[in-house]
Amino acid sequence: MNIKEIRELSPAELDENLASLRQKLFDLRRQKAVGQLEHGEEVRSVRKQIAKLETVKRERQLQIGR
Repeated sequence: MNIKEIRELSPAELDENLASLRQKLFDLRRQKAVGQLEHGEEVRSVRKQIAKLETVKRERQLQIGR
């Protein structure tokens, strides 16, 4: 999901996506700790997606980018 698609989401959809990505990150970290994670780069990708969502959410709080 690129930044243009994220900016088109409603606030409820942003929160929903953020919650699901945080759950996914938790699961990936748990898998990594146990040694079941094959693709470690997926953790980095999920963290970046969370950062993008948080950035858009903060922009909306400050009324930037609208």
